Amino acid sequence: MTKQPPRALFPWWLWLLPPGLLLAGAPLWLHRWEPAIFLAINAACAPVAAGVWAGLSLLGNGWGALGATSPLLVLSPRLMWAWMCAAPFAIVFARAGKWLIASPRPAAELDPLQMRVVGEVIHSVSMPSGHTTTAFAVASAIFLALTPAQRRRHWWLLVLAAGTGLSRIAVGAHWPGDVWVGMALGLLAGMLGNVLLGAMEPRHFVAQSARLRALAVLVGAAVVVLLTEVQDFAENQPLQVLLALVAAASLLVFAIRSARALKAP
Repeated sequence: MTKQPPRALFPWWLWLLPPGLLLAGAPLWLHRWEPAIFLAINAACAPVAAGVWAGLSLLGNGWGALGATSPLLVLSPRLMWAWMCAAPFAIVFARAGKWLIASPRPAAELDPLQMRVVGEVIHSVSMPSGHTTTAFAVASAIFLALTPAQRRRHWWLLVLAAGTGLSRIAVGAHWPGDVWVGMALGLLAGMLGNVLLGAMEPRHFVAQSARLRALAVLVGAAVVVLLTEVQDFAENQPLQVLLALVAAASLLVFAIRSARALKAP
């Protein structure tokens, strides 16, 4: 029997959303209104503690995302796989953009006294925002992998991703146009990830699956990295420890379930 193509997980017209967003945001990524918009957003975010923006940025870091989503390894492996399928696309989109576009960051064009900068001052490879791309890839991949009823209760995933994008302006690392493009590319990555997810067989979502165990090893690596290396900002270290503990607990429960699955007849 000929294998049927995977069913669509979302309406076809959603494919129009990423290019539509890119087109709508043209004035931003063409810097028509800069630096005024960047300075206004950066200043509006300044009253909020630096640790808040640093923490939101951590959700756009691959290791941070692994720690934050590690409970899905036990609670819903399919949703964990959704964003893992999207991750390669997000990496390619972000790296290709930074390689192709020689875009200076705000710190390279503005007086430091005009803006708030949190953490290391970076001057180059601004377009697109990699953290925003990652955050939207993770959030949209998980969101689209939910049922329509579940999506109505989990819209906050996209709001959280938007918070990560906003944080990149708040810490002085990116122009609004970088964030806007990162959002569009992240959404596209999430959609493409769901296409791959739809082609995966259900056997890869169970505890005894070799692929799921390999994913558990990656989560284990995230625990080590989060405990031993500063990710983006020094302010993130307490949150890194918390995420590492969450991931370690998730791995423990997964190991127990996996061991039980091996013993089962």
